This record gives sequence, C-alpha cells and structure tokens, in this order.
Amino acid sequence: MMRNHLSVILLPTNKCNVDCDYCFEDKTDDRMSLDQLYEVTFKIFDFMDESGVGALTFHWQGGEIMTMPPEWFEQANERINALAAARGKQVNHGLQTNMIGYGPRWDNVIREMFGNSVGTSMDFPNIHRKMFRGGPDDYTRLWKRNIVAAREAGIGIGVIAVLNNASLEIGAERFYSYFVDELGIEDFQVNTPFPGGLQNDTKAGLEFENLELGKFFNDLTDVWVERGMNAGVKLGPIDQLVEHFSGAPSCLPCIWQANCADEFISIDARGFVAQCDCWVTSYPEYFFGNIFESDSLAELLKNSPARKEFLDRPAAIIDQGCIECDYLSLCHGGCPVRTYTFRNTMLEKDPYCELYKTLFSHTERVAVGMSGQSGSKGPTRMIERHSADENIRGAAVVSTQLVQIGRLKRPDVKTTAV
Repeated sequence: MMRNHLSVILLPTNKCNVDCDYCFEDKTDDRMSLDQLYEVTFKIFDFMDESGVGALTFHWQGGEIMTMPPEWFEQANERINALAAARGKQVNHGLQTNMIGYGPRWDNVIREMFGNSVGTSMDFPNIHRKMFRGGPDDYTRLWKRNIVAAREAGIGIGVIAVLNNASLEIGAERFYSYFVDELGIEDFQVNTPFPGGLQNDTKAGLEFENLELGKFFNDLTDVWVERGMNAGVKLGPIDQLVEHFSGAPSCLPCIWQANCADEFISIDARGFVAQCDCWVTSYPEYFFGNIFESDSLAELLKNSPARKEFLDRPAAIIDQGCIECDYLSLCHGGCPVRTYTFRNTMLEKDPYCELYKTLFSHTERVAVGMSGQSGSKGPTRMIERHSADENIRGAAVVSTQLVQIGRLKRPDVKTTAV
C-alpha cells in the first residue's frame, strides 16, 4: 500500500448526454470553470501539504465528461501542470466516459493527458443504457462505432459492465465471449447493480439473489481461467482476487477497501465534496461540505459529521456476523453506498455479502490450484482472522485519528459506479 497518494474523483460537469434507466445521478447543467478548477487544485495541494501526501490522481468523470469541449481539458492540463510544478506535486489523470460524445477531436487530449487510454461502460445485453431519442440498440450501435474508431486511433479501452437479469439468463460463457471475442476487449470489470438516486420501476428490480449472482461470477471465473488468464485478459475483480489469494500484489476495487473514507474523495461541478461520485450526485444529506465555501479542505473533512459516519462504519458492523467471517480482512463489510441504497443506512454490511463470500472462496480455490498446494489453508486463515479481529476492534480509535488528520491514501482505486 502506498501511503503518499491521494485520489480525487472529479466531476467538472454534472450534465449527461444519455438517459439510462438505472442511473443513480441527479443531473444538473452545472459545469466547472477553469478558474474554479484552479481553486480546487490549489486547495487540494494545500491539503496534501498538511497531510504529507506527495502524489495525486484525478479520476475525471461526470455527468458525462465528453459533454465538455476537449479544448477545456487542454487548458486544464496546462494549468494543473504549471501549478503542480510550482508546488512540487506529481499529478496523474484517469478518464471515465460513456464514449457517446467521442470523436477525433479528443485524440490529442486522451494521448497527452490520459496516457492514451479511457475507461467506458457497456452492459451485455444492454437493456438499460439509452439515448434521449432512441433505445438501447441505438446506444449500443453508437458506442460500438466510437469504440472501433478510438481503437483505430491507438487508444486503449477498458470497460465496466453492470449485470442485469438478461446477463444472468445468457450465462457467463456468452457474456465473456461478447466482450473478448466480439469486441476484442481485453480489460473489463464486472459490477453488481444498485438502486441509487431517485427510485423508478427499473431500480425496484435491481436487487438480485446472491445465490444466482454467485453462480454467475463463479462460472465467469472458470471461463476466464480457461480462456483468458494466460492470454492477457484482465477481468476485474476476479483477476485481482486470484492475485490476492496467490500472494501477489493486487488492486482490489473500492468496495473492498478497509474504509473508503480513508482512500479518496469526490468533488462535483458545484464544488460539493462527498465520498465518491455515487454520493456526490445522489445524496446531498451526505455531502461533506463545499470546497468553494471553505478555506481548507482539511478542515472541511475534519469537521464533517457525514464523513465521520463513514469512518465509524467498520465498528458498526461488529455485531452483524462480520467478526466471525474468514474474509473480513478482505471485504471489510463491503460497499457503504450499496448498503445505503438497499437498506437506507450505511451502518450494516453490504447486501451482496453472500455473493462476495462465494466469489472469494472460489477464486481462492483457483489460486491454490494454480500454486499446486494441497488445499490446506489453515495458517493463512488464522492470520487473516487475527488481523481482521484486531482491525475491527480498533476501528473506533483509528476512525477518530483519521478524522483528526484528514488523511487519504492508496492510488489507482477502481470506482464501481454504474
């Protein structure tokens, strides 16, 4: 774990160009100006100085990021680089976009600012992602056209796929084949859905059975092991779990971090600060504050009652069966926003708990099989359990310390937004 790094999910626009049924975001027409971006960056650098953090990653999202002109990002990159040089900071950038607004005008920005790669999203089958004028088929057709154009321009593509009922019906083999064989995608991540934001008929049906989801993920793991693991295909979070259980360095998604309030923050186009993009676009009651209305990001985080609730969450799940779980030191109770959207509280364990345990167990067996071990895992289990017990029982003290220093850490956190 790198402790000298801050991740900021930055939403310079709250506007979007599509109309997806299950979107958790409360869209607005707000857009951050370049002067506001400079102010945000300056205050983040101040926070880094106070917290002893030397490196920063901006994860650029929306809304939809490509509703803004690429020229804005060219100027933004110049301003951020100049300020970083003056302040002695290292800044990296990641881009998440639906690719509906992509065109050749974006190629230079993607190459110069984002390392010639983008993250995007597509489900299979696509039944929820739609245009304002047109259905899922129109969305998919335009997305595929732009993906092909971007790859022809030499841009690397990573995809997040959110499961739906149709995904489970077609099965893991067909699902995998669509992304890898038909689209040629070699880097994709599979996410579970959650009914964030304002409710509608689609979101009412998004809580899937853990048993059914567990079977799908285990089948998908087996397909990847057979066809993709040794062929260079990255399939999150499955590949990272196998790495974890193999004892190799891994980058697990944010839903399984010890406490996401220690890892990153999100800032939207209006300056509101919250835990991640899911919270800052959906739940104003959990805003930490507004960066434009505060002289210090550190003080804003330190004094936020909402953030304290995040920091207190590990201690709150002690009596919910988590303390007895072999995988607590890996899962940490799961994702607070998934819990909140299903249970109207974050102070419970993730409703996908049984799915996670099924997947952890299966990927652990894969890792053990790869290593040629006999399958005995007692010593590893005892070490993990001891670590989990000590971490949870000390959570209240640790949370208090983290509130005081306002420190964030860990690079390259994968977000889990729909």
